[in-house]
Amino acid sequence: MPEIKADPFAFPLKRDAIALVVIDMQRDFAEPGGFGASLGNDVSRITRIVPDVKRLIEGFRAAGLPVIHTMECHRPDLSDLPPAKRNRGNPALKIGDEGPMGRVLISGEPGTGILPELAPINGEVVIEKPGKGAFYATPLGEILKSKGIEQLVFAGVTTEVCVQTTMREANDRGYECLLAEEATESYFPEFKTAAISMITAQGAIVGWVASVDAIVEGIAHA
Repeated sequence: MPEIKADPFAFPLKRDAIALVVIDMQRDFAEPGGFGASLGNDVSRITRIVPDVKRLIEGFRAAGLPVIHTMECHRPDLSDLPPAKRNRGNPALKIGDEGPMGRVLISGEPGTGILPELAPINGEVVIEKPGKGAFYATPLGEILKSKGIEQLVFAGVTTEVCVQTTMREANDRGYECLLAEEATESYFPEFKTAAISMITAQGAIVGWVASVDAIVEGIAHA
């Protein structure tokens, strides 16, 4: 079986049963004036990973493998937004409020959209998710089953919240999970480091971590 160089040990690649999941690379999390900035975060940390995320996406496209994008967002009537989530963190802009890029994290609004450099192409799945994890209240599980997917590579933001939550959801469902190290980020560098340690501890208890180069090379030559 082909392998991808990874930590804590080589990832056993199933070339025809792997997909890339790009988590929440949205304007609201990466651009000034968006929701991430309203919480006092340095959003430049997110835009810094765009070239690596793009390289990973292009590698999967070139290999003819599925790319799935997620967006954290809510219905315009806020019927899928718990009050506890809307009020948490005391942001300058709450979810649903009108901001510089339209209503914050509302489906269809400009700020909710994926960064143009990473935009989905025709045929790629886009999941709108109301929670941190991409399996909760979405069709992701059914889509992966229909495609025969058994392994997932993860990129996107933030490492310790939506990415790690989705990896743990996937792990519980039997998927083998691999995190692309340079293609994920947190507003807090120490949180990314801690999340990776938790994911790979105890013999990849949640999943593996590998470089973008190793992943792209692995899927290209398997």
